[in-house]
Amino acid sequence: MEKITKTDAEWREQLSDMAYKVTRKHGTERAGTYEDFPKEAGTYNCVCCGLPVFDQAHKFESGTGWPSFYKPADDENVETSEDRKLFMKRTEVHCARCEAHLGHVFPDGPDPTGLRYCINGVALDFDPEI
Repeated sequence: MEKITKTDAEWREQLSDMAYKVTRKHGTERAGTYEDFPKEAGTYNCVCCGLPVFDQAHKFESGTGWPSFYKPADDENVETSEDRKLFMKRTEVHCARCEAHLGHVFPDGPDPTGLRYCINGVALDFDPEI
């Protein structure tokens, strides 16, 4: 996959302050910030580059206050890396095309994967299925 790279100034111009903080500076939005997510079929795209990263069909209610999915829309569209911030070991999830920080993945999700992709709502842009 061809990578998208931009300068810090270009990302700042394109994104809201919160989206920039989360996606480019590895921040986290406050839980419950984006609780009113669409219920209809569609795809959640990376807010930075538009790559489809999660599908509404894989979303579930985790009770955490962040959008949660049990698998990506396409395994090739998300990548993971080790995150040792906050004095703990976690697995960070980021966009494979632009390296935007999306959230983290945990091994406490539902079947069929057992995974919980805990994703910042501000990192996603919903595209309804037409």
